[in-house]
Amino acid sequence: MLDEIDKKIIEILQKNARTPYTQIAKEIGLSEGAIRKRIEALERNGVIKNYIAIIDPKKLGYNSITLLGLDAEPTKLLDIANEISKFKEVKNVYLTTGDHMIMTEIWAKDGKELSTILANKIAKIEGVKRICPAIILEKIK
Repeated sequence: MLDEIDKKIIEILQKNARTPYTQIAKEIGLSEGAIRKRIEALERNGVIKNYIAIIDPKKLGYNSITLLGLDAEPTKLLDIANEISKFKEVKNVYLTTGDHMIMTEIWAKDGKELSTILANKIAKIEGVKRICPAIILEKIK
């Protein structure tokens, strides 16, 4: 079970995973060594799984970022999700409840490339019943 100190450490690291232990210690009121031990325990227990860089896709030339909902034949669901996750343009794949069985995030250079990905790659996978793209206009948070 996480205590309030662990939750505060996680909150700080979610804002900036490169925050020095000394700065976290100062904010929380513990020693740098205590912070280091707590973070190591969070990592060891799988609470913190990885540290990643959050990229602005538009700065890399991807101007068409899309959330794609997919409906699939139930017997093919996992096969389709695994197949989609192999495409370099697909950044995230989730199995979901609600309106769609699978949700993905796709980065494309432009609308033409997005159309090609949707029509020539994803829609042609055996068992895909329906695709519902939603182009992201602006990321708020």
